[in-house]
Parts: sequence; C-alpha cells; structure tokens
Amino acid sequence: MRDDGTLDDPNAPDDPSGRTADQTSPERSIRPNRLRAARELVAAPGRARMALAAGVVCCLGLATFAQASDETAGVVSRVDPLAARSELAQRAQQGGATRDLDRTPAAQVATPTATPSAAPTGAAADPDTEPDTKRDRRPERRQVDPAPVAGLTRVQMKNAEAIVRTGREMGVPRRGLVIAVATAMQESTLLNYASGVLPESQNYPHQAIGWDHDSVGLFQQRPSSGWGSVRDLMEPEFATRQFLTALEQIPGWQQMPLTDAAQAVQVSAFGWAYAQHEWAATEVVDAIAPTGR
Repeated sequence: MRDDGTLDDPNAPDDPSGRTADQTSPERSIRPNRLRAARELVAAPGRARMALAAGVVCCLGLATFAQASDETAGVVSRVDPLAARSELAQRAQQGGATRDLDRTPAAQVATPTATPSAAPTGAAADPDTEPDTKRDRRPERRQVDPAPVAGLTRVQMKNAEAIVRTGREMGVPRRGLVIAVATAMQESTLLNYASGVLPESQNYPHQAIGWDHDSVGLFQQRPSSGWGSVRDLMEPEFATRQFLTALEQIPGWQQMPLTDAAQAVQVSAFGWAYAQHEWAATEVVDAIAPTGR
C-alpha cells in the first residue's frame, strides 16, 4: 500500500531493490508476502481493508482446500469400496473369518447335545438335525414260541421245538422231523429224562427220572451202547443229531412206514408202538415249522 492510501497493484512485479540473491525460492517469499499483506490490512482503511482481507482469506482457503483435497484423495485411494469388497469375498472363499462374517445369529448356532432328550423343553424339533425317534421306536420282531398242540404241555412243546430246529439246521427232510418227534413221544413223552441208574445224569438239567437201565434223554439213548457221553446225551440238540444221523444211514428210510423207520434206529422191544404217534407228531411239526417256511 502506498502512503496515499491506494492499493498497490498485486500483479505488479516486486521491487527489485527489495530482493536479494537468497530469495529466488518461492517458499522463501511466501512468509514476507503474508507479513506485508497483514501490515497492509491493518493500515488500510474502510472498504479497501475489507477487500484486502477477503483476498487474503480466499487465498488461504484455496491453499487449505488444496491440502485437504490431497489428503482426502489419499484416504479414498486407501479405502476403495470395490477393493475392500473383493478382499472380503476372497477371505470368505479361503475360510478366513472377519468380525462380521464370524457372527452367526443365535437361532442358527447348532448346540451339540449328548442325547436327543437334551433339547430345551418346549423347543421346536428341527427335522434336519433331530433323529427320527418314531422310526427308532419300532418294536423288534422276536420269534414267539407256538402254543402247545396235540395235548402237549409247554415243556413238551419246547422239547419238540428243539428237535425240529436241530433237524432243520441239519437239512433233514420234513418226513425225518415227524419220525423224530414221534419217536421221542414214545420213548420219553417228550421229557428230558435222567437215569436213576446213572447218578451223573441227574447233575444236568432234566424233567424226569427213569429206571430203564442207563437210558437217558429224549430218545432214551444208552451211553453204554455208544450213543455218546452222559453229559452230551442230556442235551436235547445233541441227542436229536445222534438220532437223525442214524436215521439217514438207513437205506430208503423216507419210503418206510414211520414205525419201521423208528424201529430201525431204536431197536426197541415195542417197535410197533411208534405208529400211534404219527398224527400227533405231524401236527406238532406243522405248528412249529408251517409248510412253506
């Protein structure tokens, strides 16, 4: 500003006399220019002072805006939404969890339970996670013993079952099963006999005691005749195998009358007595192993 109160031309070149050789850098000239502008602002009266102040503020604002723009541009370049979204998607594919991705709503959290009954009372069962207890509660099928037939007791019927089951395991034809049951009906009335002559036989499970020499078991087989040991012959399954094995060794036994086939194995003094049990033995076998099974 001049002494007469008029503003200097801001576009006019600076006074060469006021420059030195060290003031060639723009940075060095910024501070003197700002100081001079401030002094001129204080000295300028009225409207000129306001114009000068507005110019200074505008310049300072432009400089601040330029600096802020540079900083904002740096922030934007550092936080690129597309790059951030791409990075999150890549982490999700690789299994990496972020603070947002590792949060699962409580309703979707699968709580491990030791047993199906550990679920809270009143909670709705999830058909995808809860076991189908209704299907698991199906009753197991177990073989039911047939009711006694032909006037037999349950004990007698159970012994007949042992004979039929053993014969089927051996693959003996049905005719052989009927012959075996009829023979046991005649020999022991389908009771597992011990012998009063052989005290050892009474040490094993039995249902009656007989006195016909050393005859034991369902078929009254004698250990002294080579049928087996006392212990083995007291087992209904073993005694049945011994009888059926001997029966199958008789030529043409399947075409023989029942009484003749049984007598060929037993060699009894009353060989004709077996025939009277044929009808009852057939009924028993049919009840235990129905035809077609």
